Amino acid sequence: MPGDSSILRMRGIVKRYGAVTALQGVDFTLERGEVMALIGENGAGKSTLVKILAGLERPDAGTIEIDGRRVRLRTPNQSLHAGVAYVTQELSIISALSVAENICLGGHTSPIWTTAQLAARVKPYLSLVGLDDIDPAMPAGSLSVAQRQLVEIARLLSRNARILILDEPTAALSDAEIEKVMAVVRTLASEGRSIIYVTHRLGEVFEIAHRVTIFRNGVSFPPVDVERLDIDELIEHLLGRRLDQMFPERGISIGEPVLALEDVMASGLSEPVSLQLRAGEILGLAGQLGSGANAVVRAVAGVPPRERGSILLRGKSLDPRDMREAIRMGIAYCSDDRKRDGIFGVRKLIENLSAPAIGRITVGGLLSGRRERDLAGRLAEFFEIKVNRLGSQAGNLSGGNQQKVALGKWLGIEPSILLVEEPTRGVDVGARAEIYRHLRTLANEGLAILFASSDNQEVLGLADTVATFFRGRLVRVAPAADITPEALLRDVTHPESAESEALT
Repeated sequence: MPGDSSILRMRGIVKRYGAVTALQGVDFTLERGEVMALIGENGAGKSTLVKILAGLERPDAGTIEIDGRRVRLRTPNQSLHAGVAYVTQELSIISALSVAENICLGGHTSPIWTTAQLAARVKPYLSLVGLDDIDPAMPAGSLSVAQRQLVEIARLLSRNARILILDEPTAALSDAEIEKVMAVVRTLASEGRSIIYVTHRLGEVFEIAHRVTIFRNGVSFPPVDVERLDIDELIEHLLGRRLDQMFPERGISIGEPVLALEDVMASGLSEPVSLQLRAGEILGLAGQLGSGANAVVRAVAGVPPRERGSILLRGKSLDPRDMREAIRMGIAYCSDDRKRDGIFGVRKLIENLSAPAIGRITVGGLLSGRRERDLAGRLAEFFEIKVNRLGSQAGNLSGGNQQKVALGKWLGIEPSILLVEEPTRGVDVGARAEIYRHLRTLANEGLAILFASSDNQEVLGLADTVATFFRGRLVRVAPAADITPEALLRDVTHPESAESEALT
């Protein structure tokens, strides 16, 4: 660890929300020039701690010291003044503003600066996060999810803070973009800045962090040097138990073809794609962001519709022009952005779970409260969501439970095919295992599942069959058991090397 003195000390931090104690006397220290990984299951308390440090929440007890001086961080501005900058897990980009305006928002800029002056100010920060080719004057809403995340990080860098909080900074990024973020973090740490790195991707802990602090049930455990841990020990510390098997056993009775893609072209693809999905099968599409894997899922869902080629559902032409039509055809689609597309955050959990099947819970055009409760209750129980929370706002659930809602609500339409993008993005280890188990149960009951993921371990562990994608084209299709992690990585990053080897 590069530093030898603490820049931050948080002692005896307590935070209560009514009868719930989110933090139970937490102690936390951060050294100068250190990257401290902060991990824990959703609801463990780590997000509450960083929100207190960022001035978004006030502790009920405890003290905070920065550079040996006690501080009170009652507002985000006070935290910024104390040298703390925070990039939240949920993107705060304002779509209607330009990239430059988003980066400068809340900073010290002149109200009469021209567009050119703003662009000149933000160019160095865009360069730091690998967005040199982005026009600072373009609307931020036209950026991809990955680009918006990088703009968030550029905004943080523009604050010149000494303590940087990165909350799930790579959750929506491809491997190449993740490496850019990692490089920036390493550079900032080498310059003496201290980084709190919140992540659910345990592999990143070993790549980037000097130490790791684990939260469990509102309690923090003493930090551990990363060099003293391996992945199994880290999972055991995280869960308080051994996770013997992250992925359930694969299905043994895969049925007849349900879905067939024949020479399908769609936005995001550079070559036509032909694939087949069978009843009871989980077909995983592996690839980095922009590889074409997500494009295939969206083409089946009709968002946007395919450009040419045929999509057949049990031998009959499937041509949804939008999501409403896809639902009528028995196609359920769970996108990679649950906040935008997956849940109604301000609506009750019961309304979220019943929404896609609204036609099944109405009588004479009027909503039947009994039918709605019965349906939502069954779906909640299947995905192990507490039924007594049906009246709670969906946005107040943990990330893992929100993802369960985003998936579970589609079972109400009794779909023929379940389409999923990034099934466990931003979800902790324990909730991931639950989601994998539920998806496998559905497949064992005969549901055909097609999912796209940039997490190679997830694809190999969950899928029966794997299709790999690179730069808009299908590389190969093979049983998951026949693909090694090394081969999968090569397929999604540099498949030409494999082709060259095959030729020789």
